[in-house]
Amino acid sequence: MTRSNRVCMVAILLLASFAAAAQRVEGDRAGAQGTYEAEVPVNNQGEAERNGGFARALVQVLGKLTGDRNAATRPGVGQELRRAKDFVKGYDYRQDEGRSATGAPTFTTTLIVRFDPEEVDAIAATLGLPIWPEPRPKPVLWLAIDDGRGPRLVALPQNNAAKPITTRAIERGYRLGLPSGSAAEQAAVGAIWRGDAAAIARLSSRYSPPMQLIGKLYRAKEGGWTADWTFVDNGKVLSTWSQNNPDARRAMAAGADGAADALSRKYAKASTAVGQAGRYVVLINGVDSSDDYMRLAAYLQGLSVVRRVTPVRATPAALELELELITGIPGLRRAVAGGDVLVAGGDDILPQFLLR
Repeated sequence: MTRSNRVCMVAILLLASFAAAAQRVEGDRAGAQGTYEAEVPVNNQGEAERNGGFARALVQVLGKLTGDRNAATRPGVGQELRRAKDFVKGYDYRQDEGRSATGAPTFTTTLIVRFDPEEVDAIAATLGLPIWPEPRPKPVLWLAIDDGRGPRLVALPQNNAAKPITTRAIERGYRLGLPSGSAAEQAAVGAIWRGDAAAIARLSSRYSPPMQLIGKLYRAKEGGWTADWTFVDNGKVLSTWSQNNPDARRAMAAGADGAADALSRKYAKASTAVGQAGRYVVLINGVDSSDDYMRLAAYLQGLSVVRRVTPVRATPAALELELELITGIPGLRRAVAGGDVLVAGGDDILPQFLLR
């Protein structure tokens, strides 16, 4: 191979590495969290603090799994959060040292939680939560920042500047890539600033997938920072939004939230296998005493899928109840399958269950 050919080959390899680098993110090098993992700050390593941390970690995991940042407010989820420790597969602690405003050393403790994927999936399926399927896309982040000295592109060499938004994306269950920062890409700052999404989409055609999160971050006239965002999927604008915040990092991180919201609205789907919410009449066999009834009532009221229990009538053969359910009878069957109180029976006339 001649010297000129070798030089050409090296150039081609470098260009290929730049293209691949657009899909690399800050969190990849640090060991990004998986969908079923979360990190939460805690005050100490005591049991009570740890259990509270488990619940907060499960909120994060359900948010990543569903793509819904408000997943914790969905019906039935609160009851599952109180049992978060039952779904933990393992946990660790990490201590980080920092500095206060006065320069004094500070220490923070982080609880790292790994949940059992099957258990978490069962919660989502039983409650009819939407699931954002894997693998998740990696949109390219086209971010320009103007701190008063003119707008500049945040590219791969400046990945630390993008850490607030790339970290927040990982917390929401997906990753963001950065452009390589070529001369042509640096010149695209003007298109970002005037909101020319089509021009950025064309420039981004060398990257995969064809998704772009386009943002500009600048000082607001009234103080603080403003971030304007546009999310584009395959040439179509899915969402636009703005964020004002005294903290530039928070204004930047909001871009990851808006993109996650747009992606989950389009791609997350709820399972229909658990049925629809509503009121259903069921027959419970094996209720032979008042103690049996009290045990049954306490069990049903503790199930996350059950909103209300109303007795209808009692016969020598069975107890008839009306249940207000978050999901349908299939969801109720899933909920009782893992317990030792009720056994699902047939559906000759009404859905039947046997009290053990």
